[in-house]
Amino acid sequence: PEMSTIFIQSRILEHSELFLLLSMISPLGWLERVPSFKDQQEHLNDRDLSTFGFLGYPVLQSADILIYKATVVPVGEDQVPHVELTREIARRFNHIFGREPGYEEKAKLAIKKLGRQQRRRYIELRTAYTERGDETAMQRAVTLLEGQSHLSIADRERLLGYLEGAGRKILPEPEALLTKASKMPGLDGRKMSKSYNNAIFLRDDKDRVAKAIKTMPTDSARVRKTDPGTPEKCPVWDYHQIYSDENTKEWVQNGCTTAAIGCLQCKQPVIDNILEELDTHAEKAKPYIEDPLYLKDVITNGCEKARTVAEQTMNEVRRFVGSGG
Repeated sequence: PEMSTIFIQSRILEHSELFLLLSMISPLGWLERVPSFKDQQEHLNDRDLSTFGFLGYPVLQSADILIYKATVVPVGEDQVPHVELTREIARRFNHIFGREPGYEEKAKLAIKKLGRQQRRRYIELRTAYTERGDETAMQRAVTLLEGQSHLSIADRERLLGYLEGAGRKILPEPEALLTKASKMPGLDGRKMSKSYNNAIFLRDDKDRVAKAIKTMPTDSARVRKTDPGTPEKCPVWDYHQIYSDENTKEWVQNGCTTAAIGCLQCKQPVIDNILEELDTHAEKAKPYIEDPLYLKDVITNGCEKARTVAEQTMNEVRRFVGSGG
């Protein structure tokens, strides 16, 4: 809690308001092309997914991101298209509502507020980006503006938008942040998803996890233990990449390809290491479980902090939407 703001989304009503506004400018075709929309329609046959709520869910995700003006979003590989959609929505919003009356004149006045050297440098970097598409120049210009503490927020946003030859940048375009474990198969071999009931949760039941991993699908070419296999074709191998050391991975490679070990033997180190990790998570969770009042305080403080930022963003968004439409 000292490092991250933890809050309950439904308590921050501004999320719903921004979602509504963004849904008014999000083309239907963009949402229908989101990969997860088609994927879940195909695999979740027991649910009625022909609803606006399901189709528009990525726009709610965009609102969750944009209301805090996030610059990077830690996601799994399958969520990268959602971050890309968020970038598109932010860009479209800025294009529609960022052109305030007299925008270019105000941007040029803001440039004059920079020091002589910074002014010349800003113009050089803007030219490099707008005329040659130099992304490095764009990043340097952004860094330059971040260092100008005397500029008002409005002027800084005008200059950020002017860099791209567009209007004022009201909502930033976030980037996806991937980790080493950005894509993991689920316990049934499909992508890991809460919706598919094939995920391992941080405080999961250890017996359930061990049993599920033991029954995970493996390389289909290994019908019998004496058949050699290919680790790269087995979803358990992806778990070894995260949970096993180099010696274990070498043992798996040699043992699988020569049929010297069976699939249950291969899975055991993964099971042991995951269960050890679950013990660590359970230990970290103890203080919150044993002191629910402390947990309530964390949530209350987090909600207040999140609401303050969300209100600032929505005040700005309302101002621009009102003047733009």
